[in-house]
Amino acid sequence: MRQHRRTLRLFGSLLLVAMAASVTGAAPAPAASPTPLDRVIPAPASADPGGSPYRITRGTHIRVDGSREARGVGEYLARILRPSTGYRLPVTAQGAGGIRLRLAEGPFGAEGYRLDSGRHGVTITAARPAGLFHGVQTLRQLLPAAVEKDSVQPGPWLVAGGTIKDTPRYGWRGAMLDVSRHFFTVDQVKRYIDQLALYKINKLHLHLSDDQGWRIAVDSWPRLATYGGSTEVGGGPGGYYTKADYKEIVRYAASRYLEVVPEIDMPGHTNAALASYADLNCDGVAPPLYTGTEVGFSSLCVGKEITYDFVDDVIRELAALTPGRYLHIGGDEAHSTSHEDYVAFMDRVQPIVAKYGKTVVGWHQLTGATPAKGALAQYWGLDGTGAEEKERVAEAARNGTGVILSPADRVYLDMKYTKETPLGLSWAGYVEVKRSYDWDPGAYLPGVPGGAVRGVEAPMWSETLENSAHIEFMAFPRLPGVAELGWSSAASLDWERYKGRLAAQAERWDALGIDYYRSPQVPWPAAGGR
Repeated sequence: MRQHRRTLRLFGSLLLVAMAASVTGAAPAPAASPTPLDRVIPAPASADPGGSPYRITRGTHIRVDGSREARGVGEYLARILRPSTGYRLPVTAQGAGGIRLRLAEGPFGAEGYRLDSGRHGVTITAARPAGLFHGVQTLRQLLPAAVEKDSVQPGPWLVAGGTIKDTPRYGWRGAMLDVSRHFFTVDQVKRYIDQLALYKINKLHLHLSDDQGWRIAVDSWPRLATYGGSTEVGGGPGGYYTKADYKEIVRYAASRYLEVVPEIDMPGHTNAALASYADLNCDGVAPPLYTGTEVGFSSLCVGKEITYDFVDDVIRELAALTPGRYLHIGGDEAHSTSHEDYVAFMDRVQPIVAKYGKTVVGWHQLTGATPAKGALAQYWGLDGTGAEEKERVAEAARNGTGVILSPADRVYLDMKYTKETPLGLSWAGYVEVKRSYDWDPGAYLPGVPGGAVRGVEAPMWSETLENSAHIEFMAFPRLPGVAELGWSSAASLDWERYKGRLAAQAERWDALGIDYYRSPQVPWPAAGGR
């Protein structure tokens, strides 16, 4: 009898719920479904769904092998997951199941990985720690966007069942940040690094010197930073990185598997240096500090021997702080330097870079001189750049110079989206989201062998950008598309499919506090962003 009454009470409760739903028009909440394996950015090489999803619970452990690198990636993952899940998620080398990060030889290359998910756990396998880290970025995107929040969220935390196998198309997937036109603090640079890492960017190119500011301390030429770094566009206070600051940026980037590529632009874009030391000027007279935005008016004095003492000292000190392979020497817009002087300058400077163990990177004007063996040329021209200039780059590529593609009317993140965009410039045209994505780096420059293309890079010049919110509004939603151009196969690059995956990122950006441009070309969800 007691059981019969309990059944009647339960039936009555269910009837009340049904009646309430019919009155209000409310439907029962749908069961949570995990993000499909093929919804991540960049698109993985293969994604094969199958089997039950894995659910992260209070009992989940993050299991790593005995290597220091794998433990570091495990701790990074735990720091992301703990605030939003509220779970302890201990990182351990013991036991089975849960989330496993595993280093093992296999067909992964330096940055590839395999992700296997099923009812009993998720395993990410890679041959190198960078691959584990990139696999963790994929795992983040397979979890609900709320996982990015810094307070406890309700979940559930499901990872779709199946297997992803993934390796990058190109080894150079870069983003450049101009800290010279406007100075950005160490914390602001770190914030951008974290955003780059989510999309498997692996190079952070720091534009450390220009007419408006010198941003790195050089012990042998101290006024470069203290005086040359004392202002910025518009006349603000500027700033510079101490050697400890720079080392911290390098360390933090390395912990996210990004290599820092420092740039000292020369022989042009050098007014901050010329203002700091009169002897670097041909007439021995230091010009005033500059806070405008014009280009092409400054030049180191190519004929003076002190110029090369200066370059040697700067490169020596910067190379000693930089564990990565590359050092960028600029070389663009040297309009105040004659062609003969430009060639002579590059003939003197490139061996200095090699002397201190680094590989030369320069803007593509470097191909107008004689690029050093193994040098990389960064192409920043437009679709409509003249055939002669493009052919010069192609000829250098055929002769062994690697090419990084940064066409300004495709991937300069400081270009306005439309004429109404409140930030940015438009000298290269307006660059909407589809335009920034809808091209193939492997076929972009006529005459450049496919094997000469090292990858892509998205520069962010800062004439109009003053803070992290400005950076983010211009980077998102274009940056993930550039990341996909660098990572994913040419066959997978399809705007119609991509724009849906891109729209799904909006909720994640909201959770991360990233303000972004709501391009009308993208089918965004109804809420969020601006």
